[in-house]
Amino acid sequence: MHLVTAIIPCKNEEANIAEAIQSVSWADEILVVDSYSTDRTVAIARQFGVKVLQRPFDTHARQKNWAIDQATHNWIFLLDADERVPLALTIEIKNLLQTQDHTKVAYWIGRQNYFMGQEVRYCGWQYDKVIRLFRRDQCRYPEVQVHEEISTTGATGRLKNKLIHYTYRGLQPYLEKWDYYTWLSAKDRRQKTTRVTLYHLAVKPIIRFFRHYIWFRGFLDGKVGFIISYMAAVSVFMRYLKLWRLQEGEK
Repeated sequence: MHLVTAIIPCKNEEANIAEAIQSVSWADEILVVDSYSTDRTVAIARQFGVKVLQRPFDTHARQKNWAIDQATHNWIFLLDADERVPLALTIEIKNLLQTQDHTKVAYWIGRQNYFMGQEVRYCGWQYDKVIRLFRRDQCRYPEVQVHEEISTTGATGRLKNKLIHYTYRGLQPYLEKWDYYTWLSAKDRRQKTTRVTLYHLAVKPIIRFFRHYIWFRGFLDGKVGFIISYMAAVSVFMRYLKLWRLQEGEK
């Protein structure tokens, strides 16, 4: 059986870290990689006897790549603090790791998302998937500011069962994260978009709302579906507004 290291990157996740650690208790090694939390995250993690490492945060990709290099085992399972591994997924991963020969170096895992306490079945979130189980020596995160995803040197597969993802801890933390991520997204677009026009500020947000709410049937998720679709559209607007201001030299 192949051994696996579970990695949980975090900062100020005292509300989530205990359940996150418990959901990967099946791993042979658990690394909590903390970005110098100012709450009780580290104290709670140490109660479980896991290895806690701390590193100043610079980018999500660099933080995760550094964490991967600290792992003892060649197979890595990476879990965000707001995610949980249900029993069915645990069994599937353990059965997979019992196989001696692997033609795949990484596996996509779907996510079942919850927002404002409601399971989101549409809005495009039904297609959400991430690479979370992978070989340490053949996978790394590319240098982007946000929405980083693993790059591999080999073939990938997909697991049948899904992660549970709790995307919402309250309105204020959600809006703070939303603001932060739109700044990161604006920085990522600097080289791709050399000039922001009314098309970026007016047309693209409308297209994004239509895509989530109509094309991906977000209206079937009720009030939550409308909020997700609307905020997605506003995110596009804010991304290009912030990019424009960055291009104009505003700090």
